[in-house]
Amino acid sequence: MTPGATFERIVRLVARRPTLVLVAGGLLAGAAIAVALTQLRASAAPETLVDADSESARATERFERQFGSEPVMIIVQGDLGRTLMSDNLERLVALEDCLAGKRPHDAASSRGGGTTAACDALSRTDTVRAVYGPGNFVETAADQLVQGLEARRAQLKRDADAAAREARERAAQQGAGEARQSELAAQARAEVRDRFVRETAQLALRYGLTELPSRENPTFVSQLVFDRTASGDIQPKPRFAYLFPSGRAAVIQVRLRPGISNEEQAQAITLVREIVALPRFQLAEGLDYAISGVPVVVEDLAAEVQRAVVVLLISALLVMTATLLLVFRTRLRLLPLALALVAAALTFGGVALLGGSLTMASIAALPVLIGLAVDYAIQFQARFDEARAAADGDAAPRGGTAASGEAAADDGDAGWDRAARAAAAIRAAGLGGPTIATAGLASALGFLVLLLSPVPMVRGFGLVVAAGIAIAFVCTLTLGFAALARFSGRGRRGDAAASHGSAADSQDSAADPHASGSGSRGWGAEPARSTATRSGRFDAARRRAGELGSSALRLAIAQPRKVILIGAALAVLGWGVDSQISVISDVTQLVPADMKAVQGLQTLQQATGVAGVVNVTLRAEDLTRPEVLKWAADFQRRVLAANGYRPGTSCGQEQDPPDLCPGPSLTDLVSASVATDAGTARGLLDALPPYFSDAVISRDRRVANLSFGIRLIPLERQKEVIDDLRAALDPPAGVEATVAGTPVLVAEGNAALASPWRRLLTHVAGLSTVLLVLLLVRRRLESAVVPLIPIVLATGWSSLVLFVLRIPLNPMSATLGLLVIAISTEFSVLLSARYGEERAAGAEPAAALKRTFESTGAAVLASGTTAIAGFAALIASDIRMLRDFGIVTVVDLSVALVGVMLVLPAALMWAEEHGPFKLRDLDPRRPMRRLRAGRAT
Repeated sequence: MTPGATFERIVRLVARRPTLVLVAGGLLAGAAIAVALTQLRASAAPETLVDADSESARATERFERQFGSEPVMIIVQGDLGRTLMSDNLERLVALEDCLAGKRPHDAASSRGGGTTAACDALSRTDTVRAVYGPGNFVETAADQLVQGLEARRAQLKRDADAAAREARERAAQQGAGEARQSELAAQARAEVRDRFVRETAQLALRYGLTELPSRENPTFVSQLVFDRTASGDIQPKPRFAYLFPSGRAAVIQVRLRPGISNEEQAQAITLVREIVALPRFQLAEGLDYAISGVPVVVEDLAAEVQRAVVVLLISALLVMTATLLLVFRTRLRLLPLALALVAAALTFGGVALLGGSLTMASIAALPVLIGLAVDYAIQFQARFDEARAAADGDAAPRGGTAASGEAAADDGDAGWDRAARAAAAIRAAGLGGPTIATAGLASALGFLVLLLSPVPMVRGFGLVVAAGIAIAFVCTLTLGFAALARFSGRGRRGDAAASHGSAADSQDSAADPHASGSGSRGWGAEPARSTATRSGRFDAARRRAGELGSSALRLAIAQPRKVILIGAALAVLGWGVDSQISVISDVTQLVPADMKAVQGLQTLQQATGVAGVVNVTLRAEDLTRPEVLKWAADFQRRVLAANGYRPGTSCGQEQDPPDLCPGPSLTDLVSASVATDAGTARGLLDALPPYFSDAVISRDRRVANLSFGIRLIPLERQKEVIDDLRAALDPPAGVEATVAGTPVLVAEGNAALASPWRRLLTHVAGLSTVLLVLLLVRRRLESAVVPLIPIVLATGWSSLVLFVLRIPLNPMSATLGLLVIAISTEFSVLLSARYGEERAAGAEPAAALKRTFESTGAAVLASGTTAIAGFAALIASDIRMLRDFGIVTVVDLSVALVGVMLVLPAALMWAEEHGPFKLRDLDPRRPMRRLRAGRAT
């Protein structure tokens, strides 16, 4: 069975029960919409940017399993001295206890009426792994000192008793009497006690203590946190910068558990915000909280883009509706858009059912799906209109054909019209189905080339588009023809003439099913009048467009070589400048400046000097060896110096801030100069409370971390910094060192998206795939290569237009390179196939091109114009990411449309003049030699 016969059989079944098919399709689409709306969530997670099997992804996963995932950062803004006053510190302790899942037990808690529902709710989610903040830091340090004093006092008693016993025994051995023995024992006990008093005095002098250390003791807190610099300024101690980054800020880090779902993370962030806003945790006037961190930015960015996309897509659909009403001159003008929406709903409903998420790239799949689905529907509907126009004058008897018996009894129209609609649908499917299926197959396989990408969300983009193309074709073949068979109506001859053109233009269309006619008047024809009222301005615009199209078509027919050579020269120029197209990766430039997450990120950088953390994870059997500690300290010093950090500098300084700053690290807890052997190092670590040590080293001392804060810099520069840091790794024998962290994943993912060479290779692979499909289907090299000419040239034109207009790419629009190939393939295959039909029917090349562009070309123009107009609405977005994405989409669609409409007829005429096509004709030097020879003559 031929492909055409297969499609006819499918549509014959659909035409029997069109209402049933439409109801089933509507219910399925409704269910898909419900699933997508309830289960599909936007995700900007870093995991969508880097393959899970990559070295960086594995290193990051291992780090998070040991130390927790990226923290939610709560910045306490205001004078640090006031922040650490006892009342405020008390509230901070209560806040940190609440965030950590403990029941606040301080005065602030009792005044607030006990544990809040939000604290309990966050505790029940079990999404928080650890909380590090100034309140518990000070309290833990005080408790540790008190415990140390208590332990020292107990040890003092044991040492005093031992010294007295030894003195008594020595005196007895020397023959001293009992009184002398007691005297010497008392002296030994006093010496030990005096030594303890001196040590305690030194500790008190160090911290300015007149009483036991506690968070209520301002002198102790000040001595613990602050230090005097060489210039005499009082600043927080550098080794505590992750908690006290400056004299105007303190930071609470809420580390979430690794492996939690997007929904759990979103719930945790919501609860953290609710808790921080509670009155019981508010600080004195002049002090305030701000919330940021990677999880917050990711969550807010995804939600903001998702909301904006919904609003802008509604606007786009309204524009597309108006455009279809104006340019698609047929009945059921909005059917193509309805079918496109159903296809999109089914596609993204399937993504939701399979557990997928709405990434930036899958959002970019929407214009591709809608554009292609609209085109499939318009092409099939144009074929249907042609079949109806051909049969319009027939006097078929009521119920007198086989098709009428197959038509559904649920149609209330006359039996003759019911049969005619069914027959027209079957005929249209048989004629148009194979060509449209070929175009769709080539486009889908071209997008599947993206499975070679190292970026997960790009691979997902390719799968979504390929699946959506198949779904769109099936929807059009079933639901589209069901709607046409059920609702198209027979119509009046005046309507048919307005839609399909005059009988002269059709050249006996009733006898020739391949003759011209479509749902819209095309290039090379004067616009027909409709009985409907039209705007004079719109008629004038249509007339001018028709004249311009006719002129372009005549030029392509008269001078095909010149058109191709000029197009090729422009394409070569575009390919040359493609690498010069900028890629914006600074998140603060891609989203509105008033977005809460962006404001929090800027606040974080202003307060701390950094916006993220790069981690160097060390693994060895024993990380307390002196050579490991010495290397770690030296490596940290070298990396910081190479990135502009010097002792005494501040990460938040306005002038020449360093790109990397020190973060919490193993070297903060134990120094190689002090720990001269592994036993001493382990003793120092064991003496620290787990609150401090667990943040940087595992309890078995086999995994440790050196962290570096990184500024909010463009991702290209961020990638350079990370690459330099990785290149500087030279750990001692037996030590494994890996670079991990979200900034690493984001920078590497952006580099893969922005790489011009990777984009070029993707284009080449896509074009090769299209050529292979056309060769397999058409079995002739010429028939496969000629439609590819405008597709190849359009890729260069797109780059040239973007470069000239200074339109940058971004992580969302960088995936759209294959859009030019997909749309150009669709248009080129349809038009070249229709041209072949006209030539097979006996038309001369020029006449065949004219009829092709009056019929199929008109449908292509209608679908292309509709898609361009619709996605031009995205340009109005205040989110630069979406605005630039809309501009790139419009450019790509326009280039694809113009390229096919102008270059394809020239390529077809050139092929007619050229004769049989051979592989040596692909040599780019041959046309240049001909051009030089022509100039010489």
